Amino acid sequence: MPPLDLDPRDAARWARRAGLPLGDERLDAVAATAAHIHAVVATLRELDLTGVAPAPAGAEVRDAAV
Repeated sequence: MPPLDLDPRDAARWARRAGLPLGDERLDAVAATAAHIHAVVATLRELDLTGVAPAPAGAEVRDAAV
């Protein structure tokens, strides 16, 4: 995945499209957060999970503290 070049105007456009009220003072933070999430997801997509069993395939461990 290429890096996300998201600026505050894009964040405002996406928020309007989703019907979310987003004040101008929050646009920079929302754009930075969205870019960070995009980078994390891109990193996760690069992981080779071949041979890793899904979580439900493991044995259930009961904890008496719960």
